[in-house]
Amino acid sequence: MKKITKYNLMTTATALGALFGAPSAFAQSSVTLYGIIDAGFNYDNNVQTSRTGAGLKGASQYSFQDGATGGIRGSRWGLRGVEDLGGGLKALFTMENGFSINNGTLAQGGAEFGRQLFVGLQDNYGSITLGRQYDSLVDYLQPFLSGASWAGYLGAHAGDIDNELNTHRINNSIKFASATYSGFRFGGLYSLGGVPGSVGRDQVWSLGAGYSNGPVALGAAYLNARNPNFSFYGTNPNAGTSATSNNLGSLGSVTTPESNPIYAGYASASTTQILSAAGSYQLGAATIGLLYSNVQFKGLGSLSGPDPLGFSGTAKFDNAEANFRYQLTPSWLAGLAYVYTHASGASGQPGAIYHQVQTGTDYFLSKRTDVYVIVAYQHASGTDSLGQPAVAYITGQSPSSNNHQIAARIGVTHRF
Repeated sequence: MKKITKYNLMTTATALGALFGAPSAFAQSSVTLYGIIDAGFNYDNNVQTSRTGAGLKGASQYSFQDGATGGIRGSRWGLRGVEDLGGGLKALFTMENGFSINNGTLAQGGAEFGRQLFVGLQDNYGSITLGRQYDSLVDYLQPFLSGASWAGYLGAHAGDIDNELNTHRINNSIKFASATYSGFRFGGLYSLGGVPGSVGRDQVWSLGAGYSNGPVALGAAYLNARNPNFSFYGTNPNAGTSATSNNLGSLGSVTTPESNPIYAGYASASTTQILSAAGSYQLGAATIGLLYSNVQFKGLGSLSGPDPLGFSGTAKFDNAEANFRYQLTPSWLAGLAYVYTHASGASGQPGAIYHQVQTGTDYFLSKRTDVYVIVAYQHASGTDSLGQPAVAYITGQSPSSNNHQIAARIGVTHRF
């Protein structure tokens, strides 16, 4: 990160005071330009190419991908600023743009500052910020995931169903984040739905807490989204706005492949609820982590989104991850993780099970540049959310045409 501009408001105030006779009692402010570029080559042994009356067809794929879909870190640039207002109070802002290194297009559905955009105040007790922000699952659970450290988006829980790798940001939100007290911190977020005559419709709220002391770290968070097809999954500019929109992922057709068979069928839910807890323990150069999350699509058939299969009731997903990371040298780490996802299905459907194993290594050539390798394998069984035999779907890639899939990536990251 590089500070491109420093506004010495005290100097400015002195000049203005000389001109207008005003006192010079301003403090210093700064604006920082920063960014990440993550590029790499991906291989998938099987991706859907078409759907026919005889079933799915697939083929292997070699592709160049931005880190946002197939690597560890999504490419971005941003501006971060702070102004000391005196008495321990500060004003702050962040404007963060996501882009694809493949072709230079905007990420996050075409939003100019789709990753983050907020302004707020901070004192010794914490901060309050307003804008487009991360929810509590991201703030308090993401650090425990292998995907956040070395496995990237390929290592997310099935389709990033618990949003802990930050697929979805929260618009129109007010957020509080506490200071850290003896290793403990907490916070919450509330997003106003903005629907006339209905305070609760389209609202999103979350709460979370974290604790760190020596080798032990713990985290827990809860999120509740009403009318989630729009309020949670539909927060990007390219999202659908009609009752027939499916922002959870295409349902596909008899001739086209599906884009998200794991939970696309639950777009009609009235509420999405996510509860998660995690912990890690560091022993020398090794770190062991465990995480559990429960995701529920409640009130299916509420018509907040399409419901072609006529679902009702609740669909549930249980996710568990066990991961291991070892710091081989100060500049070289390696990891191994196992992710288990069990879907209970809806309206009496048997549901599906997804097993995923992933490994990776990351070597830092300098503080700003590293190269890495990731390999992930997934096996699926049962019936998916579209009422079809479950196929493998490694997050960020295209679904497989059968019940197993292998994805691999060689990438490079540069920070500025």
